[in-house]
Amino acid sequence: MSEAALVQATIGDSEFDRDTAVTLRAPGVYDIDLSAGWTIINAVNGGYLLAVLGRALADALPHGDPFTISAHYLTASQPGPAVVRTDVVRTGRTLSTGQASLFQYDDEGRETERIRVLASYGDLDALPDDVRTSAKPPVIPPLEQCFGPADSPAPVPGSSAITDRLMLKLDPSTLGWALGSPSGKGEMRAWFGLADGRDADPFSLLLAVDALPPTAFELGISGWVPTVELTVHIRCRPAPGPLRVSITTRNLAGGFLEEDAEVWDSADRLVAQSRQLARVRLA
Repeated sequence: MSEAALVQATIGDSEFDRDTAVTLRAPGVYDIDLSAGWTIINAVNGGYLLAVLGRALADALPHGDPFTISAHYLTASQPGPAVVRTDVVRTGRTLSTGQASLFQYDDEGRETERIRVLASYGDLDALPDDVRTSAKPPVIPPLEQCFGPADSPAPVPGSSAITDRLMLKLDPSTLGWALGSPSGKGEMRAWFGLADGRDADPFSLLLAVDALPPTAFELGISGWVPTVELTVHIRCRPAPGPLRVSITTRNLAGGFLEEDAEVWDSADRLVAQSRQLARVRLA
């Protein structure tokens, strides 16, 4: 391995930063080439797409940190050119609100909206230190006792290019699906980071909440579980080091399930929360 390959990536200088960077074309309009490196099966990962839109809104709004962002996924995005159009809804002293949509062209050359988001931004560093919570970090075995895609004796269903870009180590107690014995509990827990060693920031947290295998796998359901709507709350800027992500599903009905995620940093702080509604393909 070359000396260059051993250098840890940093925030602002990493594959994730390059692949989520948008180029200003006109006021409020940004171009990007969606990378195939963040695909699951044939579709671009929803968390990566949310980070792309998040970066565009950070440029368009006077505040730079996402506090809350809600996305509706309208059609599946594909690797390749896309355009993000933003609109400033309101600017205030502590919070600014904007909306954004990502568009691509379909096979017939028509512009198609893929995602639409509404978000409020602020300054995470300006938040008070007072924390009053009953939430506790998830109990996960040490990282060296957990397992990632490379530890599987056979290809993991749904694995794809994105796994090469993640440091993902799953809690063995949530891996029954990979062994043909799903627990039925609808839980997924893992250590999470980027494979190149880049530390987490608010934009990579948008990826983290949607990067684990679907909880549907532990309910005995395999295959693609597309996101319908995803809302993420960023609570504070994460400390350096690996994250712990816990995702649970309590109700699958009518072909839809919810996933509630918590992301904890190395300082035992709850740095992000999310809820998404996803569709499952029942046999």
